[in-house]
Amino acid sequence: MSGIRTLLKRFQSECETSDQHEDKELQSRYYKSMHQGAFNAVLGLFSSSEYEVISQSKDRGEITVRKNGTPQLFIVATVITVRPLETAVDFKISADKGKIFGTYTVLKAQINHYYHQLDSELKKVK
Repeated sequence: MSGIRTLLKRFQSECETSDQHEDKELQSRYYKSMHQGAFNAVLGLFSSSEYEVISQSKDRGEITVRKNGTPQLFIVATVITVRPLETAVDFKISADKGKIFGTYTVLKAQINHYYHQLDSELKKVK
């Protein structure tokens, strides 16, 4: 049954991080940063021309982005202040079109890429 679940997951068209995610790579990341600093770092991830920032709300800590190119992605990044100097960052990415061999691995790799960039800019808490 586990093999079938893994195979079906490969063809999912969205990938999301959370605190209690079964995949350690997709668990929420916590950074030692004020909300504004983490929000600006996440916004900086989408500064290249292949990204189009659709909306941003500092009050809600939410950034909505469309990634043009192949594959086209819709990204929602959430920055939440947990405690003073501790901020959580989560991503939810969905693909407009599927791929023959599945899109989940591409989406997961994209999230890991974003986290890797944030890890180099911000100090991780845990």
